[in-house]
Amino acid sequence: MSFPSRISAITISKTGDFDVIEKTEVPFPKSEPGHVLVKTSYGGVNFIDTYYRKGLYPIKTFPFVVGSESAGTIAALPADQSVLADEEFKLREFKIGGKVAVYGPGAFAEYVSVPWDSVFPVPDAVTLNTAAAALTQGATAITFMNEAYDVRKGDTVFVHTVAGGLGLIFAQYAKLRGATVIGTTSTEAKAAIARAHGADHVILYPVEDTVQRTLEITNGEGVNVVFDGVGKDTFENDFKILRRKGTLVSVGNASGAVPPFSPLKLAEKNLRLLRPTLGNYVATPAEGRRYSTELYTLIAQGALKINVHREYPFTAEGVQQAQKDLTGGKTTGKLVIKIAD
Repeated sequence: MSFPSRISAITISKTGDFDVIEKTEVPFPKSEPGHVLVKTSYGGVNFIDTYYRKGLYPIKTFPFVVGSESAGTIAALPADQSVLADEEFKLREFKIGGKVAVYGPGAFAEYVSVPWDSVFPVPDAVTLNTAAAALTQGATAITFMNEAYDVRKGDTVFVHTVAGGLGLIFAQYAKLRGATVIGTTSTEAKAAIARAHGADHVILYPVEDTVQRTLEITNGEGVNVVFDGVGKDTFENDFKILRRKGTLVSVGNASGAVPPFSPLKLAEKNLRLLRPTLGNYVATPAEGRRYSTELYTLIAQGALKINVHREYPFTAEGVQQAQKDLTGGKTTGKLVIKIAD
């Protein structure tokens, strides 16, 4: 099969505001012996894209191709015989034309070449649109609710921004594991969506006191675990709504990074604090296969529903608007970029 020498991609040549996002041409990805080449159909929009764009996370070289997850079809398999003989590689049953999801940088491009263990098979029953929308947030929810805090039947789980893409998956997965889910959101319309996805109690934080309502719901005891993707603006209240020996899982920093604090803050209730990343939970091929298989199996069975809020065009303006909508709190569910049919 012949491939073009250059491809279209969404890139930034420097860090800054939304206007640094542009659509340019970049060289066709270099073929690596242990990589899978994927023709991209959809890309998922995540807060990490905005962290790179603003310079919160370091970028080694420019131009930098935006995006950290995508889905498409396999265009070429690894050439490395040791990879082809690897038992974990064989278990994925890759084939030319097969549907896959990709976890890794440089996703918003017509083709991506990535290490084989960052590529995950997608069942026939799952569309590529859904596959791209589900990967990062779905795998984050499943790994964090298994490893950061093992959610169990009878637990009370608190999720900030429960109507967002990650929040809706957190709510559904916690319910599947038998937990009671409390969440926050900004409007009654968003609250209705959250309830439809498993949230038992939804607090409207602009008009309700989050701490007071949470303690009322839990009869003053507090929750077992908080999953907080907001960061700076909600961090202090997390300590007030956790019960003794509770766990705070700092998921992200949508409102800004959490400021430094004394570890003695944890001693008042013997709390645990984690700031995990998905990458460190799927660092081995076996881990990646385990969690991606669980994710896409639950979706194929209808046990986990992925809410796609909006699909944006593969243009600079489309990706700029997607990031504006994501950071502006105007969305429920996931945002995706349609890169190709």
